Amino acid sequence: MKYLSEYRNLEETKKVLDEIHKITTREWNIMEICGGQTHSLVKNGILELLPEKVRMIHGPGCPVCVTPLNLIDKAIELLEQGVIVCSFGDMIRVPGSKKSLLETKALGGDLRILYSPIEAISIAKKNPDKEVVFFAVGFETTAPANALSVLHAEKEGITNYSILASHVLVPPAMEAILDDKFCTINAFLGAGHVCAIMGTKEYYPLVSKYKIPIVVTGFEPLDLVQGIYIAVKQLEEGKYELANQYSRIVKEEGNIAAIDVINKIFEIGNREWRGIGEIPNSGYVIKEAYRKYDAEEKFNISTIKVPENPNCIAGEILRGIKKPNQCDQFGKTCKPSNPLGAPMVSSEGACAAYYHFSTNLID
Repeated sequence: MKYLSEYRNLEETKKVLDEIHKITTREWNIMEICGGQTHSLVKNGILELLPEKVRMIHGPGCPVCVTPLNLIDKAIELLEQGVIVCSFGDMIRVPGSKKSLLETKALGGDLRILYSPIEAISIAKKNPDKEVVFFAVGFETTAPANALSVLHAEKEGITNYSILASHVLVPPAMEAILDDKFCTINAFLGAGHVCAIMGTKEYYPLVSKYKIPIVVTGFEPLDLVQGIYIAVKQLEEGKYELANQYSRIVKEEGNIAAIDVINKIFEIGNREWRGIGEIPNSGYVIKEAYRKYDAEEKFNISTIKVPENPNCIAGEILRGIKKPNQCDQFGKTCKPSNPLGAPMVSSEGACAAYYHFSTNLID
């Protein structure tokens, strides 16, 4: 099987689920890293079909969810200064400390919802008297396109364009989770789309250091149950290896051209994660040679700091310590129409998945 529809095959999915039931003899906690995987698990009812001893724990792989509160406030500050702020649609309703980007737009801010940062370059060219900022949020997956937008701006001599970057990296987050004293993770399902860009080599040290299986996995129902099966089989046999279930897309070396573009614009530095705090060397920062395209420096907004909402337990959910329906505010004061935190409004957020698809899930 090579493509997409085959991995939505109900009968094949049932067969693998049956095999998981057959081989499971002990309790195992498996974390799926990606929010897209979480949504697929919940939407397709896979969590209820797994053996009781196999517990899926939802990880921090939702880029919108881990974007820190202060960065959203920085984007809002830019809008209030009269800057044209461009963003992917999933960021606009995420609450800042006082309001969201969408609410700021309603108050007169010039917010543009785009599908690509390259579109923001066109907007900057058409509005030479205005500053244009692209809100560059994401994991390694979206970094190449954001880096490419900077290269396009440089090539075309566009000086009124910059990016507000919040790129975070998966392996350091996994390591931070494993080092947490509350961690109970036995295996990981790696994020397939991240590995499609970065490859798989950087996961070998984690497997070796923590003696834990990591299975790079796709997003369709059959992908996920195959990934879970591989992880459970390794655990039951006392093995810990890096496996690639998503081999139809992911190659060990990754996408060399995309990696080269990333490395030209970005370097690794510390990043703050919403609800988790700062993780050393866990994100991309703009290199000195391209710092003129860094909106934080260009507009002197790097000093904005705000506390997290004390009623939101996003940090515990993103670290896999609690499930969304273990939050006292879930479905009450916190709903997609009035979210306390990003996981309830993001298209990849665990809280949104539980709210929309399976609010009756019980631990």
